[in-house]
Amino acid sequence: MTVENYDIQRILRKLPHRYPFLLVDRVLELEKGVRIKALKNVTMNEPFFVGHFPVRPVMPGVLMLEALAQAAALLSFESADIEPGADTVVYFAGIDNARFKQPVVPGDQLILEAALDRAKAGIYRYKARGLVGDKVVVEADLMCTMRKVDPNA
Repeated sequence: MTVENYDIQRILRKLPHRYPFLLVDRVLELEKGVRIKALKNVTMNEPFFVGHFPVRPVMPGVLMLEALAQAAALLSFESADIEPGADTVVYFAGIDNARFKQPVVPGDQLILEAALDRAKAGIYRYKARGLVGDKVVVEADLMCTMRKVDPNA
């Protein structure tokens, strides 16, 4: 799929997340049903850096995993040809083999990669990793599920 127009506006139409919890800035590559490569620009303005850690700011590992899951959710929606509305969300169902290999700090560009391992009955399994430059900084096996929810509940 061509991704030249897969900018923040398209991401906002696909994901329910908003600032400060939207952690994908741009989609760089996407093959439906196969893989996604996206970008998170990590800036000093991120609200979590105020407390994590004031002297040596480091992106929390759980937020790196969340960024990978958001990229995987974009791949899920595109692969299923779904234009999600306020009633469609992708939830974490499991995280296995998570490893944090290097800190992610302000000024880094975190490249988010997720490859679809399996999709069955609304459950999606991904091999995911995050890179800064050519170094893997985080990797994990993610399991997510797509669900309809009541947006008014």
